Amino acid sequence: MDDMRDIILKDCNKTIWSRFMKGITDYKLIQPGDRIAVCISGGKDSMLLAKCMQILQSFRSSDFEVVFLSMDPGYSEANREKNAENADKLGIPVTLYKTRIFSSVDKVSDNPCFLCARLRRGSLYKTAQELGCNKIALGHHFDDVIETILMGMLYGSQVQTMMPKLYSENYEGMQVIRPLYLVRESDIISWKEQCGLDFIDCACSVTEKNKSGSKGRSKRHDVKMLLRQLRQNDPAVDMNIFRSVENVNLQTLISYHKGEERHHFLDDYDMGITLRGTKTGEKRKK
Repeated sequence: MDDMRDIILKDCNKTIWSRFMKGITDYKLIQPGDRIAVCISGGKDSMLLAKCMQILQSFRSSDFEVVFLSMDPGYSEANREKNAENADKLGIPVTLYKTRIFSSVDKVSDNPCFLCARLRRGSLYKTAQELGCNKIALGHHFDDVIETILMGMLYGSQVQTMMPKLYSENYEGMQVIRPLYLVRESDIISWKEQCGLDFIDCACSVTEKNKSGSKGRSKRHDVKMLLRQLRQNDPAVDMNIFRSVENVNLQTLISYHKGEERHHFLDDYDMGITLRGTKTGEKRKK
């Protein structure tokens, strides 16, 4: 267990730990008095998140609390054992509870993955709240953020991103935070291989069907392949996409909205004539 800690703090300091800490600091993800449910699915991302949060909490034990929450949505016995084995290797004390989400979603033909994610998120919020938590921490990483931006543009006709933290609309006072927001997936894979760990994937029946080829590829898979091609010509493409949602120029957008409040460039277009008519350096009169 000490070896696992040292690998993150020393061997993976630049690639994982420093980016983990930067995300927490830059986006103010953890506040004194927080009680955070770290949600563990059993995959590499959530397991790494759990270990990082455990290490951080050991440094700031009087500052915030963590509960390592693992939901079993209907895993096979082999996957349950694999999750328990990995948690034991990493020294993570898991609070496990069972649901029947996989069996419910398996009967749905339209967007089963979307429904599964929604049901799982709701269940995690509810259970975390019952345990006295005010936040849940999820294992989404930098690549998830980039892919979400592109998927929104290519398939959703919108410019949006996966936020580093967000208030729940249905569970008052609850927030979701994403401490691995700035950590790249390739570095998580390197950490996994260095530790000699083997984690489960989604492990649901829909995923198994996709692996066998009985169903088409997902849009996220296609975006992953697109990004792989783009990186061959420009290794900085990921960061450029990420920064594009930090440097939005509202003056160059046809329209945008903030909640129910909508704006169109024609709303104040004619005001630009006055602005363009002023001399250089002259301020527009109010």
